[in-house]
Amino acid sequence: MKETFTVNRMTCKHCAARVEEGINTLEGIQKVKVNLKKNQATVKFDESTVDLETIKNKVKETGYEVEV
Repeated sequence: MKETFTVNRMTCKHCAARVEEGINTLEGIQKVKVNLKKNQATVKFDESTVDLETIKNKVKETGYEVEV
C-alpha cells in the first residue's frame, strides 16, 4: 500500500531525514520519501505488517505533526 500525508513543523533537511529515519525503523516499511518543500511524506508499506496509524504515530514520536 502507498500513502501520502502532510508532515507539519519540518523546517530543514535534518527534519526530513529524521522523519524518514523514524519511519524506516518500523517493520513492513518498503520505501519512504519525504518532500520538505511540500511538507509531505510518501510511504510504501506492507499493510499486513504495519498500518497507517502506526506510521503516523511514529512521525508524532519524532516531534512532528501529521495530517492525512
